[in-house]
Amino acid sequence: MKKVRIGIIGMGRIGKIHYDNLKNKVENTEVVSFSDPFFKESLEIPNLEVEALVSCKEVDAVIICSPTNTHADYISLCAKHKKDVFCEKPHDLSLPRVIESLQEVKAAGIKLMLGFNRRFDPNFLKIKKLVMDGKIGEPFLIKITSRDPAPPSLSYLKSSGGMFLDMTIHDFDMARYIMGKEVTEVYAVGGAFVSEDVISANDIDIATVTLKFEDNTMALIDNSRKAVYGYDQRLEVFGSGGMAKAENNNHDTHTLYNEIGAHSSLPLDFFMDRYTSSYLNEIKSFINSIVLGTNVSVTGEDGFQALKIGIAAGISIRENRPVKINEINQLQSIL
Repeated sequence: MKKVRIGIIGMGRIGKIHYDNLKNKVENTEVVSFSDPFFKESLEIPNLEVEALVSCKEVDAVIICSPTNTHADYISLCAKHKKDVFCEKPHDLSLPRVIESLQEVKAAGIKLMLGFNRRFDPNFLKIKKLVMDGKIGEPFLIKITSRDPAPPSLSYLKSSGGMFLDMTIHDFDMARYIMGKEVTEVYAVGGAFVSEDVISANDIDIATVTLKFEDNTMALIDNSRKAVYGYDQRLEVFGSGGMAKAENNNHDTHTLYNEIGAHSSLPLDFFMDRYTSSYLNEIKSFINSIVLGTNVSVTGEDGFQALKIGIAAGISIRENRPVKINEINQLQSIL
């Protein structure tokens, strides 16, 4: 079977993960080039300018791991050159720019997959299957806890688009994915409590968000940029026939019992440790969609819906009120 030839744009933390997985753990692939002017390690493949990489006849598909403000432009470039593309979230921070880019993707007939890796976590996949198989009856409420061990750098915070668009956007996507429903209303509260850098960036670092779905069922999300005990990632779905939940992945599964109590290991320290398997599973899914000619499992539309929820959450914080997604639909038409 012919190998899918890959070019990677951006060789930071995520780019390196995808490179290693594609090179060593995914069949039917070959990484033939990358583009990153700041990457100095030798990979024995050419480091090209972005335009040269995307237009290269030796590249079948492109993995975009560059800063957020480049994503839409690089997706458009891939559409121009008819290259399938996997792009880390978010697609862009601007609704009109995302719409324009998605139209270009559709016109070019290329595949576009967004990097919402948590959909591919084995624990969350199990919860999704239990919900789909009716094991908890009709799902009424999903609760998602997502807390990072430490805030990102000030430079990242200033360009990230804010917590809702760089962090909580994963949870917005998970809520839609697990429940299989569209969000109609968003109410968010939050503030800056744990990081001076967050305050300097005019952002928040702790928040709760309530989502209402089209059938009036609900999601409750709580986020923090800092949890001193590790990377806290939990999910619970409650329904008419029961409950399903996924707990944290800890360093190990031991429990010590003694005269002062029970003691166990803390959660893992970093997202790259917690989601090692999900990064591999998502990139395998993208390659399989090319090899088999099937649809991608996370579409540009999925990313667009999560972005709208994130924008609604930002408005909700600023105006201290619930925000209907229809307001965002109307807003995008006049921007």
